[in-house]
Amino acid sequence: MALLPPPTHSLPPLTLTSLNPTTSLSSLSFLPPFASISLPSVRLPSHHHLSNRSLRFLPSASSSFAAVAAGAKPTVIVAEKLGEAGLALLREFANVDCAYDLSPEELCAKISLCDALIVRSGTKVTRDVFEASKGRLKVVGRAGVGIDNVDLLAATESGCLVVNAPTANTIAAAEHAIALLTAMSRNVAAADASLKAGKWQRNKYVGVSLVGKTLAVMGFGKVGSEVARRAKGLGLHVVAHDPYAPVDRARAVGVELLPFDDAISTADFISLHMPLTPTTNKLFNEETFAKVKKGVRIVNVARGGVIDEEALVRALDDGTVAQAALDVFTEEPPPRDSRLVQHENVTVTPHLGASTMEAQEGVAIEIAQAVIGALKGELAATAVNAPMVPSEVLSELSPYVTLAEKLGRLAVQLVSGGSGIKGVVKVVYTSSRDPDDLDTRLLRAMVIKGIVEPISSVFVNIVNADYVSKQRGLRLSEERIFLDGSPEIPLHSIQIHLANVEARFASALSDAGDIRVEGRVKDGIPRLTMVGSLSVDVSLEGNVILCRQVDQPGMIGRVGSILGGKNVNVSFMSVARNAPRKQAIMAIGVDEEPEKETLQMIGEIPAIEEFVFLKL
Repeated sequence: MALLPPPTHSLPPLTLTSLNPTTSLSSLSFLPPFASISLPSVRLPSHHHLSNRSLRFLPSASSSFAAVAAGAKPTVIVAEKLGEAGLALLREFANVDCAYDLSPEELCAKISLCDALIVRSGTKVTRDVFEASKGRLKVVGRAGVGIDNVDLLAATESGCLVVNAPTANTIAAAEHAIALLTAMSRNVAAADASLKAGKWQRNKYVGVSLVGKTLAVMGFGKVGSEVARRAKGLGLHVVAHDPYAPVDRARAVGVELLPFDDAISTADFISLHMPLTPTTNKLFNEETFAKVKKGVRIVNVARGGVIDEEALVRALDDGTVAQAALDVFTEEPPPRDSRLVQHENVTVTPHLGASTMEAQEGVAIEIAQAVIGALKGELAATAVNAPMVPSEVLSELSPYVTLAEKLGRLAVQLVSGGSGIKGVVKVVYTSSRDPDDLDTRLLRAMVIKGIVEPISSVFVNIVNADYVSKQRGLRLSEERIFLDGSPEIPLHSIQIHLANVEARFASALSDAGDIRVEGRVKDGIPRLTMVGSLSVDVSLEGNVILCRQVDQPGMIGRVGSILGGKNVNVSFMSVARNAPRKQAIMAIGVDEEPEKETLQMIGEIPAIEEFVFLKL
């Protein structure tokens, strides 16, 4: 079982801007570290050629940025309390208006007078705010990690950059996880309450030792790796699961990366550090708890929704889980009568993971630096969106942007969860255009977006795509193949190759042994045209079941009958084969996700050799 199951949703494509690596700070540059990308050459037949070139981009002027470069001070509204160190940095560069507790109407009234806005989690930055700014607002800074309170689509449409502060809280969150781990194992909270109630119950609160026990860190990002370092110092044996964590980074900490089931089944303690996405929502549910070691203890300082709270209560009641220590909840604050909060074997804190004086100051400094850099036109490594692209360019590339992202999402779902993506991701473009007439950087970013976003809370765009992929150990190469044809069509096809991975669907492997998917745009609609070495023709919308089968009469009818009997609506069916009565690939489009029992019935058809359900 993978830490991050197949995605359950599709995010709208980001609206992005063309950039120029030589643009001055007086223009809206936000220059990424991959401003120059060299495309390799390969030897092909005479009707193909691959170009060597570096990508060039056009500048996008902005009067606000020109004013900053000319020495005029921008105006920054700080809408919620920010540490003094951050405010001091801002005041050196800008006119700072600390306007706390603004109503939505008051914020909209002030916003047209400022160039940047800094908020925490309490201020909603809605479409109304961006529209009220009348184009002046250029940067929104979120002092923290989550950006649920900022309308990213409206920000992008308005040409407003959104940045956050994801690193300053790392140590505080890791320390709180260790604090909960030790407090839980020694019953500190319950013993404290008992003694203050006038009782002396030494025998009741006998704890368990940490030395020699196994801790499974589920999610080996910044916080998870810091928890692992500290746990090693306490004498714990630490294992981790994260399909996309670089092996060398885990090895450097002395941590063994394991498949999901192996990690949770061998652990005495489990510490959760994955983001909350539709793919991780209630990941720790009844099915997962059935696989853990009896009497495991669980710590969660990540996101409340990754645990099915009702299932956890049942696991606590029957002893499957001995104790839990929770800083986060599905609903915050949780109901007063919450059975989970009131459970005698649960230690709770009110979302204090980032609540240290040092972390609050660190967040203030980090967001101040990000906002100042963005106002100067510099790249913000913590950018979560990007400025707008010229409408004519976006209009032409729009279906290919969607194609690139969906091929990335499809490819990552074909990877077996325990193996992760460790090798090179190769993207191959075929086009009849001159190399200088087609900028593939937007497509490259969307491939990375499709691969990374389903298993992460990071928002990927043209600004941060290479930064994000590097942080996750992904190496992406690009090739371009020239085809004779009409240059009016930007691209003939996009292929994605994933090397050195295990496949959930063996037929997705090409003759070279890598996972390969290919797509094209037909009549403005992105379509999947190849899986592995077999040609298909599937609309990249909704959901699809791919089956490798023995080509024989009646297969479409049998599968259709099973789905119809379970009230699953079929949108299309198609079969691709190499020869009659040999192997074939059947693609079935479905409107709803079939239940496991339904998919199992399809898999039990004798002629079906393997199948996979994919969310497109």
